[in-house]
This record gives sequence, C-alpha cells and structure tokens, in this order.
Amino acid sequence: NTKKRPQSGLLLFNHHISMTKAKPFIKWVGGKNQLIEQLNALLPADFDKWEDAVYIEPFVGGGAMLFYILQRYTNIHHAVINDINSDLATCYRTIRDMPEELIKSLQKLEDTFLALPNEERKSLYLTIRDRYNQKGHTPVENTTMFLFMNRTCFNGLYRVNKKGKFNVPFGRYAHPKICDAETIRRDSQLLQSVEILNGDFTASLAYAKGPTLFYFDPPYRPLTQTSSFTDYSQQSFDDEDQIRLKKFCDQVHEAGHHFMLSNSDGKAKEETDDFLDNLYHAYEIERVWASRSINCNPNKRGKLSEIVVHNYASTKANSK
Repeated sequence: NTKKRPQSGLLLFNHHISMTKAKPFIKWVGGKNQLIEQLNALLPADFDKWEDAVYIEPFVGGGAMLFYILQRYTNIHHAVINDINSDLATCYRTIRDMPEELIKSLQKLEDTFLALPNEERKSLYLTIRDRYNQKGHTPVENTTMFLFMNRTCFNGLYRVNKKGKFNVPFGRYAHPKICDAETIRRDSQLLQSVEILNGDFTASLAYAKGPTLFYFDPPYRPLTQTSSFTDYSQQSFDDEDQIRLKKFCDQVHEAGHHFMLSNSDGKAKEETDDFLDNLYHAYEIERVWASRSINCNPNKRGKLSEIVVHNYASTKANSK
C-alpha cells in the first residue's frame, strides 16, 4: 500500500472522541475488547509522552486495540497495520477509502436479506458464500460479502479450509445488523492516517521510524488439539511460526523499539506447558484474564489466563 495518507487525521480525530467513538467493525476470534484496560495498563509507562509516536500492529485482526489506542493517545502521528488475510486487509482499505459506496452496497443486501422468510435466508447466505469463494470481485463487492457473512454466519467465525475457501455454516440470527453505517463512517475517519499492509508480519519492521510501539496479537497457540482457530488464511500458524515471531521480537528489541505481545497461556490448561514461558524468558511476562466465548460447547466457555510479553517497564509495574 503506497498511497500517501494525510498525517493530520489522527490528531484531528482525537479532538472529537468525546462525541463519537470508532470501534471494531467486525467480529473476530481473539478480539481484545474485554482486555483493553488490562493491556492499556501494560503499555510503556511514558507512552503518552512520546513525541511523534509510531504504532504498528502486524496482526490487526478485528482492530480493537488499534481503535482504542489511536483515540486515547493523541501523540501518535502515524500507524501501520498488517494482516495476512487479504480479504480483511481489503475490508480495512475499503472502509477507509470508500465508506459511502460500501454503506450503499451493504444496505441493499441487508434490505434483501431481512425481507426474506427464515428458510430462504440460509439459501441466500450459501449463494453469497459460493460467490465470495470465487474471488475476482471489486473491493466494495468483496467487502460487502465479507461483512455480510461475518454478521450472518455461525458465531461470527472466520475460517477457511486448506483450499482457502470460506466454509462457516449459516448462523440463523433473527435481526442481524448487516449495515452499521455509523461505525463504518467513524472507522473510516480514524483510518485516514493508517497505512494498511497485507503480508507476512516481518515486513512491518521497515515502517518503524523514531519512537515506535509494536503490538503483536498473533493467532494464539492452541491449548488443546481441538481448540485451534488459527486458520484465518490458508497459511496456518504453528509452533515454528511462534518461534519465528519470537526471533522477530528480538529484532524489534535490538533495533531499539518497544513491543507488547499477547498469546494463550499454556499453563492455564497444563501446568507443565512452558513453551511460551521458555520462548520469551528474556522478556517481561505477565498474565491477564479473559473470557473465552467462541466455543460450541457452553461448558468450555469461561475465564482463562493469557500471557502478555513486553520489553520495557510498564505503567502497571511503575504503579506498584
């Protein structure tokens, strides 16, 4: 993405946060909404005092942390986000660059869907899912289908098979809000000064200029063999990738930048699971509490600890 964005957008938006708030436009596995305050307490102690700060999120996903941080910290003058999922990256760009065209397209589809009797809604969903999987669409068309399925598929889950085909079944919601025009417009305004990449997380280091904070929220290491929701793209994220990410964190650290990383806590399920603790032993490791709600078995939903790794003194540490 080489398009130049105006640098005043973030600061301009921050002056209006008391009236409107940007928020994630999509439901995404591993979303950080419920952890925001805990993560904020673990940011660098002087983060709000950095001049011309740069914020980089190489696994942006649903963007809860992105939207929170850009509205809270007015000293951020540039932000860069990345995701390996090309349709998600297209979605961010479409909301940033073509919000009104997207709203018009989504509203038309929502009107069509809600006018149908329940038994015909599933048929429309499957038709759109098949069309989406054919690829080759315009950004507005692709994002319309992408958001439609997110609002109408089972549990709002994004999952593809080994061929890269979206295969989540129909969700049967009574009144899904397919076109959230207000959120799209607010998010578009905030994204004006955000650079959007689509590729491997390692490419993001080239965008670190001056005082830079990286926030890593990779596909979590599964706690059990059956709990993995890491297939957001054809490329799975296994232990070798976790090790590769740790080595990249070393590069970020050696370059003099700050980073914070979230991941699952193996010890929450198995006390002897030291994989991530051993991997990041050279850095600060803290634990936060999160509710896990995306599970088809209600008995397996509940609170679990997650780990947060960072290479600096946090606000929380300084307040002790």
